[in-house]
Amino acid sequence: MMLVDGRAQDRLSARDRGLHFGDGVFETIAVDAGRALCLERHLARLAAGCARLAISAPERVMLEEECARVCDGVERAVLKIIITRGVGGRGYRADPGGVPTRIVARYPWPQYPADSRTDGVAVRICSTRLGRNPRLAGVKHLNRLEQVLARSEDAPGACDEGLMLDDRGRLIEGIMSNVFVRRGKRLSTPDLSECGVAGIMRELVLEVSEQATGLVPEIVALGRDDLYGAEECFLTNSIIGIWPIKTIAGQALRTGPAAHALQKLLTERGAITSDCP
Repeated sequence: MMLVDGRAQDRLSARDRGLHFGDGVFETIAVDAGRALCLERHLARLAAGCARLAISAPERVMLEEECARVCDGVERAVLKIIITRGVGGRGYRADPGGVPTRIVARYPWPQYPADSRTDGVAVRICSTRLGRNPRLAGVKHLNRLEQVLARSEDAPGACDEGLMLDDRGRLIEGIMSNVFVRRGKRLSTPDLSECGVAGIMRELVLEVSEQATGLVPEIVALGRDDLYGAEECFLTNSIIGIWPIKTIAGQALRTGPAAHALQKLLTERGAITSDCP
């Protein structure tokens, strides 16, 4: 099911700036038993992204109602919300009086391997690099060509996720995920002040890690070597929940208790599905 500006349809204007320029933001949300998980956080990030791009955000109540319509009666699904700047002309300059387009869509739940959450996943280092732009850093905007190119580097099924570095070789994130590294008593995640997406699950892990694991969370600059020397590494996003990393480019890593402790706490809090892969 898909709603475009509140109507059940899957078409929009060919002049929409989201199509022409990637001029917009989006959210990807897990749906469990008809309920959009962490919806309040996702809508807050959506509004913040709109503000960063100077797009007029839709009324929150209206978005909540449309999300409820799309999720009604669904046991498990993925909910996606897209806000674009709306219809415009050929040039880059936006019409200050333009009306944003909103899309609320439901997709089938992905069929990830059942043991991804328990046994871990295989990842690789992508050759595609992330460009640095502090103006857009952290925002889940519609410009995703770097991720499209990174995902195309391997054949389907060759590995579970790719890790992306910036143009200086610093670790930033996964193609579709954020990354955490356990080193001693610290749980580290990359600094996203120059590029990358600040994920909702990343936000939650930073908030609860000390309670769940006793580890002190930190946001720091990380490199490729920090992965291989870590006691534990894992990935996060709103659909997969938390995936331990078992290998990087075929090299085995240790899987530890932090990822499983966080899975347990966040499942109990209703932030991830109980049988999330």
